[in-house]
Amino acid sequence: MANKSALFGQRVKRAAKIVALLKKAYPKPKSELIYRTPFQFVVAVILSAQCTDKAVNRVTQSGLFKKYKTPADFAHAKSAIFQKEISSLPFFRNKTKSIILAAKDVVKKFGGKVPRNENELQTLYGVGYKTAHVIMGELFNEWPGIPTDTHVKRFAKKFDLVDSNDLKKISKELEALVPKKDWKYVNNGLVLYGRYICPARKHDCRKHLLTKAWLPAADRWPKAK
Repeated sequence: MANKSALFGQRVKRAAKIVALLKKAYPKPKSELIYRTPFQFVVAVILSAQCTDKAVNRVTQSGLFKKYKTPADFAHAKSAIFQKEISSLPFFRNKTKSIILAAKDVVKKFGGKVPRNENELQTLYGVGYKTAHVIMGELFNEWPGIPTDTHVKRFAKKFDLVDSNDLKKISKELEALVPKKDWKYVNNGLVLYGRYICPARKHDCRKHLLTKAWLPAADRWPKAK
C-alpha cells in the first residue's frame, strides 16, 4: 500500500508539471476540425476515429458540410450516397451508420438540438465517453471528464501516469491525478503536442518541452494504439 501511495503521489506531481506546461503552450483548447453547426462537429468527431483531422477536413470541406448542415439533413441522408461521399476515410461504412443513426437520435430524442449533457450525449448511436467529452468541451466549454484518444493514451503511458491500456480507464486514472479545473487542457494539449511536437515514431525527444520535465520519458515509446 505504501508503494502504491508513493507512486500515486509521484504521478500527481508529474501530471501537475505536464499540465502546467500544456496550459502555457495551448491556453485555449480548440479542435482543429472545421464545422459551422453543432451537429457538424459531432459528425466530424465521429469521422475522425482512426483518422487525421486534416483528412476529415478535406472531406467535410469539399462539399459535404454544404449539403448536410442540420441533424435532420444527416438523418435523411441516403446511406449508399453518404458512404460514397466519405469513402476516402477509413471505416466509412460504420461511420455512415453511426452518423445517420446519431442524427435520428438527436431529431427524435432532443428536438434536433445536440444535447449538452454527457450522459445524454452517450445515448446517441456511436457516441462513447471520449466523443461525448470532446463534444462537451468544444461546443459548450464544459469539461466533465478527460477524453482519451491515441495521443492522450501514448503520453499517459510515455510519462508513466497510468497503468491501464483501456481508453476509458485511462481517462478515469488521469481524472484522479489532475484537478478538475485543469481537465480542459489535457486532451487538446496532448493532441496538439503529439501532432506537431512529439510524434509517435521513435525519435530523440530529450529537448522537447514535456520530456525535459521528466527525462525518463525520452526512452519510453509505448504503442500509439
